[in-house]
Amino acid sequence: MPDDKIFDLFVIGGGINGCGIARDAVGRGYSVALAEMRDLASGTSSMSTKLIHGGLRYLEHYEFRLVREALMEREVLWAMAPHIIWPMRFVLPFQRGGVRPAWLVRLGLFIYDHLGGRKLLPTTRTLDLRQDPAGRPLKPLFAKAFEYSDGWVDDARLVVLNARDAADRGALILNRTQVVSVHRDGDVWHIETRNGAGVITVYCARMLINAAGPWVDGVLAGVLGRNNVHNVRLVQGSHIVVRRKFNDERAYFFQNPDGRIMFAIPYEGDFTLIGTTDRDYTSDPRSVAITPTEIDYLCAAASDYFAEPVRPEDIVWTYSGVRPLFDDGASKAQEATRDYVLVAEGNASVAPLLNVFGGKLTTYRRLAEHALEKIGEAIGVKGAPWTAGTHLPGGDFAPQAFDEELARLRSRYPFLSDRHAERLLRAYGRDAVRMLADARDEQALGRHFGGTLYEIEVRWLIEREWAGSAEDILWRRTKQGLFLSPEEAAELADYLEGLSSRLKAG
Repeated sequence: MPDDKIFDLFVIGGGINGCGIARDAVGRGYSVALAEMRDLASGTSSMSTKLIHGGLRYLEHYEFRLVREALMEREVLWAMAPHIIWPMRFVLPFQRGGVRPAWLVRLGLFIYDHLGGRKLLPTTRTLDLRQDPAGRPLKPLFAKAFEYSDGWVDDARLVVLNARDAADRGALILNRTQVVSVHRDGDVWHIETRNGAGVITVYCARMLINAAGPWVDGVLAGVLGRNNVHNVRLVQGSHIVVRRKFNDERAYFFQNPDGRIMFAIPYEGDFTLIGTTDRDYTSDPRSVAITPTEIDYLCAAASDYFAEPVRPEDIVWTYSGVRPLFDDGASKAQEATRDYVLVAEGNASVAPLLNVFGGKLTTYRRLAEHALEKIGEAIGVKGAPWTAGTHLPGGDFAPQAFDEELARLRSRYPFLSDRHAERLLRAYGRDAVRMLADARDEQALGRHFGGTLYEIEVRWLIEREWAGSAEDILWRRTKQGLFLSPEEAAELADYLEGLSSRLKAG
């Protein structure tokens, strides 16, 4: 890529907002480069509760616009990527004398059902937990529940597939590339970057997009030299993963005595995901980690509902992320708005800048459309909104046709175990066939690293999805880290190091 090429847009940040904007923009005809200083989705975007949801609790804070937009996006995103997004029913146990009265919960769920364009997702219903299987894992004091619809998403894959589609349409994706300085020269930005090998490159762009997530203020202060920057409120959210607590495909929505809410969700077949917490965070986002206080809180809150307590020793994995919420002055972390704010500076004669504050997974596509409106105002309109009704890579099949696609995959590759076939389809959709190609037996998959991870998939992730480390592969591109032993994970790391050395040598 010649250094003197002038891109229309240079995006800082490879999370869901940055990759979503890059995909939308390049699809409209803008030339786009994107730089992510670590790995795609390595920050907030892979540390979510992994839901495509309207945000039932946001109704309490009167965020009706945000909830309506999110509710309308659920089925749009499901149709875009039915391999990594699918519907999930949530069971909300109700206890007389609890945090919220039954009438308020019913009202909220009624609004939830009717506010935002639901077509395929089923409506809310009331459960008798003494008869329904959903009551079996719970304490007997919970006799009644409400069941409603939302969706599940593989968050990190959502980011990577947006980046993949953007690259396929012509965007330059610079993974592990840090922006070290920028400066305006009239109507052009000069952006100096340093990649993982220490190579310095200067790119030019007509407009700069600051979508750095938790580092958005850091870019303004450290790269752009702004003083006294404080646009986002950093809020830590932590999750724990334990061995499977229940066999039901439905998830649970728990209301805690302190007014917070928490989810318990079926996870990767053998596990239950429990979270999240909400606490203000003031340190470097790169060093965020779950605290003993958060572990105790999540275990105690889940144990208030489950008949079998959740104990710290049951935990097999934890993860923590920092949400960059727009600072609206809310008094409590859980009350801070989850809405997004886009702030544009400059114009076509003074190289413009767009800062992206806040946002959530469910509304990333609409955020991108709104960002493109501001981009058009700043440097000229190209194309029209196009992402609704399209598919992310591998997702070009009907949302209700997953079982048919799985049957086809099993028929074509009968040597795959049922679990392996379903995981590949969930991760790659129809691209699983492109990955497996003409493989006729297990030996054709190459080296087995553990779990259902084979060399053929590892190479695909390196060549097509910018994976560069064992962590990228085990904890973001797949969740096979839950199934590999430490020794197997170390063997994968050694393999990748050897492969990298061979590529450099040859």
